[in-house]
Amino acid sequence: MERVIFNPLFRDKVTFVRTSSDSGGKISEMEVILQAGGKNPLHYHKSYSETFTALDGEVGVGLGRSAKKILKPGESHTVKPNNLHYFFNPSKREIKFRTEIKPGHEGFENSLRILYGMAGDGLTDKNGIPRRIRDLALVATMSDMNIPGFFTLIFPVLKLIAKRARKSGYEQELIDRYCV
Repeated sequence: MERVIFNPLFRDKVTFVRTSSDSGGKISEMEVILQAGGKNPLHYHKSYSETFTALDGEVGVGLGRSAKKILKPGESHTVKPNNLHYFFNPSKREIKFRTEIKPGHEGFENSLRILYGMAGDGLTDKNGIPRRIRDLALVATMSDMNIPGFFTLIFPVLKLIAKRARKSGYEQELIDRYCV
């Protein structure tokens, strides 16, 4: 399994320092190199907390729809389950930060590998969202990454699509292609 993944769309790199499997399910720990202006969408997780620690440069953590916190190297902030958040690079240079997910979450790890692999294969839009609804449904459900607004309304449909994709063996195909 690859320890380092790269997203050619956003030119960011994720290194898996400790996986859920490595830690007996206790933690998923990653180091992220994020380009100037890089960010992810506003979202929340139901089953795990996420701690951000700035390593090289400052990392921004958006808290809810309007609050923001800028972490200097060595500073950390933990986002509890069900709290809206996102991360961003507030600077004009590449930054490096650590994110720790507790408890560890193999589905989250796999979803990153799949999304980055699909981006490399041209199977996502310019925002990194899978073009096929079946792919989007699987990644959204396996990662426990919930996006507010419209996606909240369609999430029950996505869960149904993902369930069918799992049953057909398609989820395993994606894991075999991008995660081993």
